[in-house]
Amino acid sequence: MTIGVCAPPRNAGVRRRMTGARAEEMIDALIARFFSAFDNRNGARPRRAAVADCFAEKATIVRRFDSGAELYTVSEFVDPRIELLTRGALRDFHEWETSSTTQIFDGIAARTSRYSKAGLLNGNDYSGSGTKCFHLVDLGVGWRITSLSWVDDNA
Repeated sequence: MTIGVCAPPRNAGVRRRMTGARAEEMIDALIARFFSAFDNRNGARPRRAAVADCFAEKATIVRRFDSGAELYTVSEFVDPRIELLTRGALRDFHEWETSSTTQIFDGIAARTSRYSKAGLLNGNDYSGSGTKCFHLVDLGVGWRITSLSWVDDNA
């Protein structure tokens, strides 16, 4: 028995992890889906499942701000945002990635994204930017976010 080595059990049916350009394309698509899931411009209706499906089952989410941090489950993160986007308080909203760096290591990845956001919050212009740090894993059925941490600029 080797100690300190994580290996799948024999005959576990784990497929070979992809690396390189194909993995990065799949991660790019996942992150694009994540950002677009919050878009309610032109009558689009954000759906909880569109956001939640981007995450692994036990993912964690952290929002950092000047006085501390808030930790969320996927549901605690998604539900209030979908309500805000579908009940009319935040209209014509979208959030987009402005730059990113991605590192991939045999089925796991880390991505740092700069983003901007804009919309109308309670009828007033609303905009901002910040940094999101994603940890991702290839679960064999596709890449998923295992953790997300973010901080808004001037938070």
